[in-house]
Amino acid sequence: MMQVAIMKGRRVGVREVSILELLDWAFRKEKVSIEFDAMRSVMPGQMPGFGMEWVMIERARLGCRVDGGGTSPCHPDADAVADALAQLPEACGGRSMAITIAELARVGEQHGWAEGCTMKVAPRAWRQTYKGPFAETEVAMSWRYESRGRQREVQARWCPIVVHNQPAETARARRAYLQWWSALRELRDTFRNYGGLCSHQVTAELPPMKPWATS
Repeated sequence: MMQVAIMKGRRVGVREVSILELLDWAFRKEKVSIEFDAMRSVMPGQMPGFGMEWVMIERARLGCRVDGGGTSPCHPDADAVADALAQLPEACGGRSMAITIAELARVGEQHGWAEGCTMKVAPRAWRQTYKGPFAETEVAMSWRYESRGRQREVQARWCPIVVHNQPAETARARRAYLQWWSALRELRDTFRNYGGLCSHQVTAELPPMKPWATS
């Protein structure tokens, strides 16, 4: 029966990092990339499509690097991060979320949740005049009347508007943030429970689950 050593506690020469710090290091510093169709040979000859747990267990068993496993200049831990991300479950967003996580990590940013966005109303269009910008208006109705023997016309105009940051948009942004957070938790738990990293140990730290609840 295969036994996998899951390292608990602090190890000599191993850096403790949060899952966000690990992702940032792998994609910004090591510039690793995700390969969905064929993982970087965790087990030579095996077909891709295994779950994240299998990938991490095999990496832990084999010591992260496989002889003849390719010429990638990336650190083996960075490869492990990319491989785990490529196997992100569909329940956590699958490939689409994996790409989102990688893109955010490459620029060192976290997922937005409509922070500071409040609903506001603004004119749909503006026109430039010599006195400055004015909101575009349209004729709502008009009528004629006679004054001092002359026909005159009066127009009632209205300003078309757009509503920014509607509640539905905010809710959509927060749902996307929660899915991103759930994916980070899945990755964190995978590395903490199954190992697979040589030089890093993932801590329990996560970004706030609902930052809007305390903002």
